[in-house]
Amino acid sequence: MALTPWLSVREPMQAIAFYKAAFDAVEVYRFDGPDGTVVARLAAEDGEFWVSDESPEHGNFSPPALGGSTVRMILTVADPDASFARAVAAGATVINPITEGHGWRVGRVIDPFEHHWEIGRELAG
Repeated sequence: MALTPWLSVREPMQAIAFYKAAFDAVEVYRFDGPDGTVVARLAAEDGEFWVSDESPEHGNFSPPALGGSTVRMILTVADPDASFARAVAAGATVINPITEGHGWRVGRVIDPFEHHWEIGRELAG
């Protein structure tokens, strides 16, 4: 089984550019609708996620529309410090800096589209 998040945003072109810069994501698939809407599947390392315009008519809302997000992504990487720094340099805001606890080296950022990302790795047991 695979579980792949789909992020609704108000500015998909800017979001795609951010995720490319922050997470070294690449576009695997992209659809540009005649009305200007965008749907894109992105891949970063061995993970994938989708990004598209919010569409309230279909029940898809961005975090600003909801006044917050209902999910938090966990990005597991070999070097959380470097990945965290890259996300911050691309425009993410630090919520919790990288620390060690509960068997993880992890920190949390919020991206410019108000999605929360835990960036870390499990510590060797």
